[in-house]
Amino acid sequence: MASSAERMKAMRARRRADGLREVRLVVPDARSEITRRRIAEQVRHLNPTAERDALDWIEDISEYDASR
Repeated sequence: MASSAERMKAMRARRRADGLREVRLVVPDARSEITRRRIAEQVRHLNPTAERDALDWIEDISEYDASR
């Protein structure tokens, strides 16, 4: 049986042959207390009116896209 590294290499080769490329994302760990505190602090500074305007715009444009 092939090693896990060999299987991953073969999978990447198949994906490349299909025109795909692997992308890795590194994101903050939401389970981390430090990250949760940082997010809470950022949320506290949000402007509710500006956020509502942004959400309304997203909703409007998504309805526009759906009707095309």
